[in-house]
Amino acid sequence: MLIAASGALAILAWLVELYVLILFARALMSWFPAEPGTTVYSIVRVLDRLTEPVLRPIRRALPPVRAGGMAIDLSIIIAILLLQVVVLGVINRVG
Repeated sequence: MLIAASGALAILAWLVELYVLILFARALMSWFPAEPGTTVYSIVRVLDRLTEPVLRPIRRALPPVRAGGMAIDLSIIIAILLLQVVVLGVINRVG
């Protein structure tokens, strides 16, 4: 039974790490213009759909920070940090 539990935790840790990579991809893709009908636009839409359910509540709690004439969205950074804490907790529990 212990082996099954540690295997499930390892899978959970792997899935969280995969989601962190998806968040990184969304952050990187936000730097490039995406015109409708292009491949880049399709990728951006998929990344938005995958990440917005996690990022939206963070944005509600912590709106973008004003920096001069622009705003800095910290929600991706906060989500990655929180997910990394989850992964470290899982790894410490398994190991």
